[in-house]
Parts: sequence; structure tokens; C-alpha cells
Amino acid sequence: MLHWAYLVAITAEAMSAALIAGRRSMDWFGVCVIACITALGGGTVRDVLLGHHPLAWIEHPSYLIVTICAALATGLLAPFMKRLRHVFLTLDALGLVVFTVIGCNIAVSVGVPFFIVVVIGVITGTFGGVLRDVLCGQVPLLFQKELYASISLLTGLLYLGSQDLGVPHEAAMVGAMSIGFALRMLAIRYHWDMPKFVYKDEWE
Repeated sequence: MLHWAYLVAITAEAMSAALIAGRRSMDWFGVCVIACITALGGGTVRDVLLGHHPLAWIEHPSYLIVTICAALATGLLAPFMKRLRHVFLTLDALGLVVFTVIGCNIAVSVGVPFFIVVVIGVITGTFGGVLRDVLCGQVPLLFQKELYASISLLTGLLYLGSQDLGVPHEAAMVGAMSIGFALRMLAIRYHWDMPKFVYKDEWE
């Protein structure tokens, strides 16, 4: 189940990234690069930090093929993307929690402490989007007011915490992802925000 959810997630992330690249008038090579970085970047950063080799997309080249095909298909579907906005937001929320749980699983297999496992889960879930936004000249969504990284963090804590309490692995995984997904969708629907720090005075 997690594998198929992952494939859906990287496809959605690649397509949404391709749209952002298209808004920046990038050529097709640039569109594919941005799509791959967005869909696979969080996992790549995770694997580099953990010394987990080979990298996921090198061990499974099909992931790279899926993201490139998704990016190219976006060109054909672009006229309909406005109508599919809600679908993409839904799939993005799914991707966030799926990437987070996968990141936690890999960190656990390496044997790092609990706190680092959670951090790695958040990095896996969010850093592809950070890299995309930086390369496209935007303030990363992670650093804005939306409930995004906080939901990834909560998903990781619920997943690991419930296993520590003796909940079976599959139930812990499904439960954590379901709660994280539901909260992300509610945050989108009702515009729930994180508190912002605003400082406008000039330094003398």
C-alpha cells in the first residue's frame, strides 16, 4: 500500500512542480529537473544525511522515469489544471504524510535516536518543496504561515509514538497518515495558519 501511495505522491508532486516551472517560463529540461527535485529531493537529502546508499532513485530508476513522464504529461494537461486544483491539493497532502512515514521508517532502520527519526521524517516530507521554491525564486511554503511542516512533524510523532505504545506497525502507519492527511485537508479548507513573526522596524 505504501509503495503505491508513494508512486501517486511523486507523480502529483512532479506535476505540480512542472506547473510552477511553467509559470517561470522554463524550457522542458528545466521543467523536468524541477519536477524531479521536488518529487525526489526530500528523499535524496534524507539519504545523504543518513549515509543511506544507494539513493532511492538510483536504486529504483523507475522513480526517476515516473517523475519525468509526469512532468512531460503536465504539458498536455495544463489547460485542465485549474479544474484539478483541489485534486492536486489532496494528492499533495497525501504525499506529505506518505513521505514523512517513509522517511521515519528509513531513519529507524539506520538506528538513529527518536528525535532524529522525527526530523528525518519532516525533511523527507517537506524538503523537495523547499528546493523547488528556492530554485523558482519563491519563499518556501515551509517557512510561511501554512500548516505544513507542523503536520509532517505531528504525523511522524504519532507514527513513532503509537508504535512505542505497542500499536501494530500497519495500524500505527495508517492511523498516523490518516490523522495527518485529515488535518492538512482541514487546514486547507478552513485556512488554519501558524502564528507569524512580523518585524518591520529598521535597524539604526
